[in-house]
Amino acid sequence: MTAIAAELLAAYRETEYHVGGASPFVLYIGRASPALLQLQARLLVRCSAFLTAVNPRSQCCNADVNAARQRALAAQLGALGLPLITGYGKHPGNDWPAEPSFLVPGLSLSKAQAVARQWEQNALVFCAADAIPRLVLSGCG
Repeated sequence: MTAIAAELLAAYRETEYHVGGASPFVLYIGRASPALLQLQARLLVRCSAFLTAVNPRSQCCNADVNAARQRALAAQLGALGLPLITGYGKHPGNDWPAEPSFLVPGLSLSKAQAVARQWEQNALVFCAADAIPRLVLSGCG
């Protein structure tokens, strides 16, 4: 597996993971999210994953390629029968473009890692029953 630069890992940890829907909220790595806890309880799930298909291995792709990848990810995740909530990840202090993403309540860690690897993502955000977002390496490489 290719090593991920410390600066890139730090950027992933500092990124704000915005969740849309009827009651939008933001996930921060390592900080419990009461809004996510409520959402998981309402949906009767014990975990959630925040995923994207854009910019594989953190290499910027053009907008058309990213849009096609994200549409395909939406179709793949939709076929699982789990709720999909649109969102985006955006670092608060750099010029990296916001990355469209999905929060998938009920998606297991192993399945989330497999999806992230398939879409060549270095990492994903996973939240267990405690609703604390954690950065998890996907193992792609």
